[in-house]
Amino acid sequence: MSETSAGAGDVAATAAVAAAGWRRAGFAGAAIGVLAAGAAAGVAVERLTVGRGMRKKARLALDASGPYGSLRGQPGRAVADDGTELYYEVDEVEPDSAPGPGAKGSGSGTRRRRLFGRKAPGPVTVVFSHGYCLSQDSWHFQRAALRGLVRTVHWDQRSHGRSGRGRDQAQGVPLGIDQLGRDLKAVIDAAAPEGPLVLVGHSMGGMTMMALADRHPELIRDRVAAVAFVGTSSGKLGEVNFGLPVAGVNAVRRVLPGVLRALGSQTELVERGRRATADLFAGLIKRYSFGSRDVDPAVSRFAERLIESTPIDVVAEFYPAFTEHDKSGALPAFRDVPVLILAGDKDLVTPGTHSEAIADQLPDAELVIVPDAGHLVMLEHPQTVTDRLADLLVRIGAVPAEAP
Repeated sequence: MSETSAGAGDVAATAAVAAAGWRRAGFAGAAIGVLAAGAAAGVAVERLTVGRGMRKKARLALDASGPYGSLRGQPGRAVADDGTELYYEVDEVEPDSAPGPGAKGSGSGTRRRRLFGRKAPGPVTVVFSHGYCLSQDSWHFQRAALRGLVRTVHWDQRSHGRSGRGRDQAQGVPLGIDQLGRDLKAVIDAAAPEGPLVLVGHSMGGMTMMALADRHPELIRDRVAAVAFVGTSSGKLGEVNFGLPVAGVNAVRRVLPGVLRALGSQTELVERGRRATADLFAGLIKRYSFGSRDVDPAVSRFAERLIESTPIDVVAEFYPAFTEHDKSGALPAFRDVPVLILAGDKDLVTPGTHSEAIADQLPDAELVIVPDAGHLVMLEHPQTVTDRLADLLVRIGAVPAEAP
């Protein structure tokens, strides 16, 4: 039997084993099994044309050569109110290196002109907050474009990336979005204690910003110059169907928290299983991360690495917070500042309707629905997101016109 035909059989067997495992965890296993089988079917098509060994070599090559997530800044650590260490990095504004009239060459001056025209960055700190199962590196493209032009802070949410394991969560204390808002305040106090701020958040990061506004509306009023919500939600995430039949979603939703807790208690076993079914999880990640078919394989692999690096016990302890999340009442705190709301039109995790709901609360906000884009819109259509952020910075005067 050829490797490709055997590979397709392996995928079917993997899906069956995965579904069986879920059935042991509860009656929603059948619904989750359907999801797993659907992803496996997509992977099987790929396996008919690409051999297992070749796929493994391709992943290793992408991991070795891909530049994504390689940008680093000046490191720092903030301490949350429960003692958890939160890792952040700062990219400072570089001295103006724009070439003079008639000069040739490139550098930060060239990038400044491309992004902002004849502008120069002002004394603003842009704070980027990432989403669930990601890290600060998920902002790679935007960080590369703005690097040296505007002061930026990139941080890892607790238990993600290079930040410490949530101390309270390690002791069994449930995690809430309110805690993440307090974490963001600790990072701001440490990395940007004064001066105007621009807050940018993707998915869970946007929810974190809402929690900050809920607890510290005075900070928004006194220091925040602009806000960008990317692929996020102010609540009602329990109603999202993830592109699945309603009956199956309801069944999964009832038991999934318990299933995740059970899996979280068997971390080593589950992590071995995740590694053994890497192709299956790659199919799931691609389906729920991107909306277009022509995503750069290196970018797709980068997204896989980000999500795969989140331990199953962290996945489990964060999940319940999303169904409880409701910060629509905090949105009015942003009414007096320029707001960008951006989402992909094929986002299955935080659908565009959730961005529209935020816009309903913030009628003066700019709402951008990006065509052919999924949940990780900042990786899938980086130039669109970067251009909109640059426009926002221009609009607030963070890049004032140069003196003649």
